[in-house]
Amino acid sequence: MPRKYEMKRRAERMRETRRRITQATVELHQSVGPARTTVSAIADKAGVQRHTYYAHFPELKDLYQACTAHYLERNPLPDPSHWAEISGSEERLRRALSEVYAYYGGNEAMLANVLRDMPLDPVLQENNVLLFRHWGEMRDTIADAFEASGERHEALLGAIALALDLQTWRTLVRQQGLDDDRAVELMVGMVRCLMRT
Repeated sequence: MPRKYEMKRRAERMRETRRRITQATVELHQSVGPARTTVSAIADKAGVQRHTYYAHFPELKDLYQACTAHYLERNPLPDPSHWAEISGSEERLRRALSEVYAYYGGNEAMLANVLRDMPLDPVLQENNVLLFRHWGEMRDTIADAFEASGERHEALLGAIALALDLQTWRTLVRQQGLDDDRAVELMVGMVRCLMRT
């Protein structure tokens, strides 16, 4: 019995160490970005030795997967599935952009750092394939509410992708000083004009 208890304690300690390393990495990615996050900085912040870090995360992709799961558990992405219940095209677009822009406001540092560093890191690119797929689902869910085909549909997808882009939000809100509601209405107006042409 004592041996079984010790094994359980050891497993709990290992889980806790892995959690501390993951949390430390998430904090560093948010503050300096993945490209500037070193193993030494992670180990120092997590209070472990480098060899302990490597024992838990021998491959960078394992660390990125753990960090993404940890971050998204606490900061879930906007869910486009319930937008499909909104039949009005502009209403669906407005709701979607309101949720996405609110998400950007709460997660700007992490998203900006990851997107900035992605071209430098093939492992980071691979890790974020699902994120881009999710953004594609959001775009398509919004576009489905509009009756568009052919070239107009292609233009609509482009306009929605532009409206959903983090940099668009940063330009409108951070650089131009619009609040989220005004930024949303500007993008809804852009799509409205496109659909009238």
